[in-house]
Amino acid sequence: MPITRRAFVAQSAASLAAATLAPAAALRALADTPSGAPPIRLGAGTQLFVDDYLVAQQHGIRRVVNAPARLPYPIATAREDRVAQPYLTVLRDPETGVFRMWYNTIGSETHTHIGYMESADGVRWLRPHLELPDPAPISFGASVIDEGPAFADWRHRYKMAWDRRGMMMATSPDGLTWRAVRSKPLIGKTGDAVSISRDPYRNRYVVVARVQHPEGLRILGQNVSEDPFEWSHTTEIIVPGTDDEDGTEFYSMSELIPRGGLLIGLLKVLRDNLPAEPEGSVDGIGYTVLAWTRDGEHWHRDKEPFMDRNPLPNTWDRAMTWGDHLLPVGDHVYVYYGGYPRGHKIGRFAERALGVAFLPRDRYVARAAGPDGGLLRTAPVRLEGSSMAVNAAVAGELRVRLLDLEGRPLHGFDFGDCVPLEGDSLAHHVRWRQPLAAAAGWPLQIEFLLRDASLYAFEIADRCVPLRNPKLSDVALIDGCSRGD
Repeated sequence: MPITRRAFVAQSAASLAAATLAPAAALRALADTPSGAPPIRLGAGTQLFVDDYLVAQQHGIRRVVNAPARLPYPIATAREDRVAQPYLTVLRDPETGVFRMWYNTIGSETHTHIGYMESADGVRWLRPHLELPDPAPISFGASVIDEGPAFADWRHRYKMAWDRRGMMMATSPDGLTWRAVRSKPLIGKTGDAVSISRDPYRNRYVVVARVQHPEGLRILGQNVSEDPFEWSHTTEIIVPGTDDEDGTEFYSMSELIPRGGLLIGLLKVLRDNLPAEPEGSVDGIGYTVLAWTRDGEHWHRDKEPFMDRNPLPNTWDRAMTWGDHLLPVGDHVYVYYGGYPRGHKIGRFAERALGVAFLPRDRYVARAAGPDGGLLRTAPVRLEGSSMAVNAAVAGELRVRLLDLEGRPLHGFDFGDCVPLEGDSLAHHVRWRQPLAAAAGWPLQIEFLLRDASLYAFEIADRCVPLRNPKLSDVALIDGCSRGD
């Protein structure tokens, strides 16, 4: 049944009177409440709603993939910068703040080189580009990771992976002078698209590369390593399903970024059986979807595009829009991608270009409700922190409450005890009549009440946030801090 504006306000007001358990009694009741799976521990950090990991129930809520806003023109081209492929890495130097780009430059039909450029803002790049000496023959790929200035062996701080009849690797102290680890591939029989990532959750490296399906389709596999020179056997991770359209293939995946317990990547989808223009020649199209894993082994993907092809005819990224790198920068994520104007194999060394799009931090997927409102309740959790912030765009109103495992509101943490969240913010600070620390460590559920709002993520933190402009003036409101803090 839809939640009307009147019902929304009435429920918030009525819930305050209904919460009669004293805090200590409520927490004792929580401790005695039987539950199935152990509550999920939520320590300091951000939790995303990309998947349903934290979602137990939702009503009036829809999952919405949030597309980034792209720059209308490319940042590097075949003509000016000798761009040959949609593969690139952009890193920001942690000491200087300089943006650094590695990408494939034109060589021959089966051989490319590594181009390098720098930028102060990640959009405008200093030219001319450098063409770095090949550490070994390079077919395709320019996947680079930076282990950071504190890495134990400075000579191997940077690592680069590419394809040459298998996954090759080189290391570098500065990202400019590279030395191949071996003269032969470390992983055999990879496709021309290879990415290397660091998995901080499991303290290991991950390579995602294309492998060949028995039916001839392009699919993806992964290899893992702790050192990163001896790799596991390849396991298939992304394959077409029975509900995928005929001709759906998976070309490659970007470097993975860790966030909220997830490894998130950009998955390139290829449809070589479709034209870029209606009634046009069938030269193939491509778009980008989100892919993710929580355990490093089992992968999930969207079917709805995260970055679709450019809808405008005769644009540089009309046929193919293939995301290849996610770079968090302050309050945004920069999404770097490759674009083709006419088709998969058309104008191979003349028309390919690189671009960038922008996404507000953590806003990959929203849980959204319209004017009728909606409710989302999490699975049982244990909060370990003293404050909560919510990443949400709120045109109407959003409230948060804490429930015991029987679904009863905790005293001081009901909807009526919560200052309504309004407006668009990456960090709406949630304030109740009770300090969040009073519920820390106990099994509970979080419930979000939304009206004309999109919820992207929430953060638990070990810090106190000053109270500003309270809206429930008849009581003392506290944001995670005990009185007197």
